[in-house]
Amino acid sequence: MTKTAEKPATGTIADGRLQPPRRRRRILLVTAAAITFLGLVALLFGGAIFGPVAASESEPTMTATQIIPLVILVVMFVVATKWPLNIGVMGLVASFGVGYFVLGMTDRQILEDFPATIVLTIIGVTYFFSMAQRNGSIDIIVQSCVRLVRGKTMLLPWVFFLMAAALTALGTFSPAAVALLAPAALGLAYESRIHPVLMGAFVINGAHAGGFSPLSVAGVLVHDIAQKNGFPIDQGALFLASFALNFILSALTIVLFALLGKLRDKHANEYAGLDTPRVGRPNGQQLLTLALILAILVCTLGFHMPIGFVALTAGLLLAFVNIKEHKTFIGGISWSTVLLVAGMITYVSLLQHVGVIDTLAEMALALGAPLLIALVLCYVIGVGSAFASSTALLTAFIPMAGPLLATSSLSASGTVAALAIAATVVDVSPFSTDGALVVANARENDRQRVYRQLMMYAGGVVLVAPALAWVLLVPTGII
Repeated sequence: MTKTAEKPATGTIADGRLQPPRRRRRILLVTAAAITFLGLVALLFGGAIFGPVAASESEPTMTATQIIPLVILVVMFVVATKWPLNIGVMGLVASFGVGYFVLGMTDRQILEDFPATIVLTIIGVTYFFSMAQRNGSIDIIVQSCVRLVRGKTMLLPWVFFLMAAALTALGTFSPAAVALLAPAALGLAYESRIHPVLMGAFVINGAHAGGFSPLSVAGVLVHDIAQKNGFPIDQGALFLASFALNFILSALTIVLFALLGKLRDKHANEYAGLDTPRVGRPNGQQLLTLALILAILVCTLGFHMPIGFVALTAGLLLAFVNIKEHKTFIGGISWSTVLLVAGMITYVSLLQHVGVIDTLAEMALALGAPLLIALVLCYVIGVGSAFASSTALLTAFIPMAGPLLATSSLSASGTVAALAIAATVVDVSPFSTDGALVVANARENDRQRVYRQLMMYAGGVVLVAPALAWVLLVPTGII
């Protein structure tokens, strides 16, 4: 990763995250809040507009016991957007506060739906792949794939798209995959005169393309939430839908840059070379790592073994080869994601316990048009994810699809896939971790241009992607 400027003209980058100008960020936050507010208003009061007769017959209302935890959830999202606080920690604290003081629940009752399986999956996958990254095995995979293009530079974005998709499909987190590939991708972009925003978008889209495989944490998360709420989905269909939508979005990105005349970057002349070192022949530890990756695939796909335990076992075997660095490997576990997922799922389960999700869903059904409800949900979750955690929003919004699916002929897999895709494709925003990583790996004197153009590109994605996911997956019932 390249070093960051100490005093850039319009913002600074710290710890892989770009700090945008206050005025511009304020405008975007107000816009996002307005769109989210309008979406919620449509959900809450749309029945009176689109179906006044039905609305007058039965108007679901919320009790104070339901309103209080819902308001707390909204406040949590606002706080997590404005300050770098882990919303999962807030979720666990809120679960204790609401459950213990408002509902009179014991600690055992509050933690009844604690997502132990998902937490174990996150720990196992990040434990193993942090080791694979540190011993250079991921670099071997990257360099081997890059050599396949043999000078055909315009194939490079697609190579990185497929590599990112492969990494996340195997279980790597989307930010981790982007962090692994962005230095080489941006370096090759400057060297090959490919626009860095184009290359960065392909890396991020690729990471999302594989992000809902049956092996990935996001795929397991969405499947488990849907199954728990009574509408099981096809994991293979979810993965294929995510891959196809991100592939289409990447193809449209190529067309857009071609129409704008920016496929070739005129500002890449001063670039001095790649930041990532060339790798030689794999050593014994790297060969063992590659063999273990293959073993994980065989055990989880072929024998349907739980990936959390399999990844932990593979990581432990690899740790015996390098015991001295075992503490470093433990530090590579994505504890922030563990907290986020555990806290949000625990709190959303509490909301379900008091009937908040069911009441909101009944209010949404007052719109009288299931397709319209699905579109509103796609845009609300899409706009929110551009500024907040996609995982957190998925845990909050997917349960709302249950009553909608139960009272309509909409496909469960198609609707959930549309929501999941709308929540993740907008992570090209420079306010998200993925987008910030692309900006941070741009050439130092080019970082502001990349940030500005990536933000404009992300704005287009926020406008187009949720509608695209809805059009292709919800009305068609293709999956």
